[in-house]
Amino acid sequence: MKDLSWMTYIMLVLASYRLTHLIVFDKITEFIRKPFVKKIKVETNDGVKMKEVPTSMFGYLLKCYWCAGIWSAVLLGGLYLLFPNVTLVIILILSIAGGQSIIETFVGVNIKKVDYYSERKKKD
Repeated sequence: MKDLSWMTYIMLVLASYRLTHLIVFDKITEFIRKPFVKKIKVETNDGVKMKEVPTSMFGYLLKCYWCAGIWSAVLLGGLYLLFPNVTLVIILILSIAGGQSIIETFVGVNIKKVDYYSERKKKD
């Protein structure tokens, strides 16, 4: 096996994170998930909501963050070991996007906290 630098390993982790998020959550890949899920009505304390549930094992794979994460890691890690030069470009792009999405999530949560505390202070 080829020596794996810490930087390449971190890039693989971030790329796997982003690819998993792309498969399971992003609107742009909804057309891939749509044939394998159905919408059902679920009653909650807030009323009736629509929820997507898998209709097959493949649908479950596409909706399960942990499952898709394993397969994303296997795919990216395997491709890197087989074709490192070509795969590194894909890993670079996905890892940059993965890092950016983590930062955006952190910033977004903190902005909501600031707004919440500002509103709360106005009421006091």
